[in-house]
Parts: sequence; structure tokens; C-alpha cells
Amino acid sequence: MRARKTTTIQWLGAADIDDYAAILCDLDGCLIAAGNALPGAKEFVRAAGQRLSIVSNNSADTSVTLSRKLTAIGLPLPQESIFLAGELTVRMIAAEQPGARVHVIAEQPLHQLAADLGLERADERADTVLLARDTRFTLHGLEKALRLLEQGAELVVTNPDLSHPNADGLPVPETGSLLAAFKACAPSITARVIGKPQPFLIDAALTAAGVGASDAAFVGDNATTDGAAAALAGLDFIHLVAPPSLMANANALRDTAEPVQPAAAEASAC
Repeated sequence: MRARKTTTIQWLGAADIDDYAAILCDLDGCLIAAGNALPGAKEFVRAAGQRLSIVSNNSADTSVTLSRKLTAIGLPLPQESIFLAGELTVRMIAAEQPGARVHVIAEQPLHQLAADLGLERADERADTVLLARDTRFTLHGLEKALRLLEQGAELVVTNPDLSHPNADGLPVPETGSLLAAFKACAPSITARVIGKPQPFLIDAALTAAGVGASDAAFVGDNATTDGAAAALAGLDFIHLVAPPSLMANANALRDTAEPVQPAAAEASAC
């Protein structure tokens, strides 16, 4: 088996992907920012072809909705090649607990997916509180969720990211910032966190591709999540590091995010 290695690049075109049977790639900060394709993204997608899978901690979309958005900006990626923390978390809950009563804190696509999979919406006596990125998150909603957890519901979190960068490199709050609010109110809360750096998403993508870890590489811009997930799954890691002038603010925020990283938040892999 080839030894796992890490390569650092400053633009996607420098990624040496010729020898890999499968190429897994993060989304925000690698291929897109603020809904627009980043420089080199279209060429990278063409070069990777059918070997490419998106493996992202995105918890606002499903593979169907994201595929439409990416195709519209010139990144034609089929839904079958997209693996998202939010969607896979909902599917995992439905597989483990068919018909479970779930209190969903998330954007509309995950609410709809949960309903489609037969999960019952619950504002009282919930089996699970599902926490994803939710731009409508409120203090009243936090209070309600804390009450459900106190009554015995399990907290399942789609991803631990505090933020992702916008086109200017400034932070856009993510699910991890909401988890931090939970922990601030109730420090003893434990959570099962599904997204990177846990290897769950990578394992799902490799299984779908029918490729072993030794023949795959992961391209990502965050060593804390992407790099750690690649290491846990046994993949080579291609670290995309943007020039400091473009991403200084986002990198500074991520580098100081240790207090709510998943390992410190009692996270466990599925």
C-alpha cells in the first residue's frame, strides 16, 4: 500500500491527480465561494472527470439541490457524486431509527428530506435533536432544543465547522457556531458529530466509487477538518492553501477554533 502523504498547493491547477482512481474534494474554499466558482474550479472538475466526488460539511443542501446550483455556475456534478454532512446525517438517523421523532434545526432542504424519509417532526418528546446550519436560528429555538435534550433526546450534529469563508475571505457562521451556543448554555452536553474530521463522509464516497483509500486523494483547504479526515480514512491529502492576502481572515479564525472542534465536543464517528 502506498504511504499516505500531504502535498501543499496554492491553486487547483497544481494538484497532481493523474495517478488516483478517485478524487474527493471539499467544496467551500476549494471549488466555490459565496455561490460562485473559484478560479481553476471548472478546469479541475473537467480534469478529474468521473473520478471526482464532492465531500463537504455543507449542511444546508441535499445532493439534489446542490447539484442544480453547481451545474448553474458551470460545475456539472451529478447528485450521485455529492456527499454532504447534512444529507448523510438525516439518512443515517432514518436508517438507525425508522420513523423516529426528530426536532430538526436546519434549512428547508433537510426538513423536507427528513419528512420524505419518514421521520416525524417533533417539538415535544423528541428522540433526536438534529443540529445543522440554520439561518433562522433563534434564542427561543435554542431554549426549546435544550429542553428536549434535558428530557433525554440525543443531540446529533451534522458538522463542527465554526465558519466557512465567503468570497472576501471573511467568515460565514456555520453549524459549529450554533453548537458553541448549546455548549455555552449547557457545558455538559454531549453530541454525536457526523461530518469531517470524522471519516464517515469519505468512507461513503469511497464505497460508492468502489475505490480503496490507497488509490484516492482528498483535496481540501482546511487541515483541521479536511486533512484530519483524510488521515483518519487513510487517503493522501492535497492541501489547497490560498495566498495569505486573500484568505488571512478566514485562516486566522479557523486556526483559533480549537475550543469547539469535534474531538473536544465529545464527537464520535458513526
